[in-house]
Amino acid sequence: MTPPRRRDAAATKEAILRAGIDAFTQHGYDGVGVRDIAQAAGVTAMLVNRYFGSKEGLFAAVVEASMAERTVLTSDPATLAGDIAAALVRRTAPDADHLSPFLLMLRSAPNPRAAEILRAGIETHVEAHLVDIAPHLRGTDRAAMTLAVIAGFWLMRTVIGNSALDEADEAVLTQTLQQLFTVLMRP
Repeated sequence: MTPPRRRDAAATKEAILRAGIDAFTQHGYDGVGVRDIAQAAGVTAMLVNRYFGSKEGLFAAVVEASMAERTVLTSDPATLAGDIAAALVRRTAPDADHLSPFLLMLRSAPNPRAAEILRAGIETHVEAHLVDIAPHLRGTDRAAMTLAVIAGFWLMRTVIGNSALDEADEAVLTQTLQQLFTVLMRP
């Protein structure tokens, strides 16, 4: 007789969250169900709903966890444009790991409710962080435009595989992006 498995609510919740991140990133909001995520986490769908309330609640937690992580934005205002450019080129290189927050956004945005949750997560975490670093962007559209350039570059280089971007010298890409970000974030 095997002893009963010890219950660990925090570990269970974390396993569900990790399974949710993987599932929503790979398949988007509409492409996966609670049962699929529960199975991947090794739990029942009832436990997913107990910890997160619903698929939407789990998705909101996934967005929260994914967007809170700093991937291309740094914290030094003096080097921000160059840091973003270098991180973006590095993170979109053909041999780089694909970034979960971007793919999560791309694959889930077609669902209107998921798009609302994504927008709130981006505004709360990514755009707010950018405005904290560069307060002169507050009240302007330039923080959102900076994020749009990041997303557009990511899409064209990583998902579309634009040959001009894939074949370009990374130092040149970095320099060009830095110049663009410098203009967008100019005081």
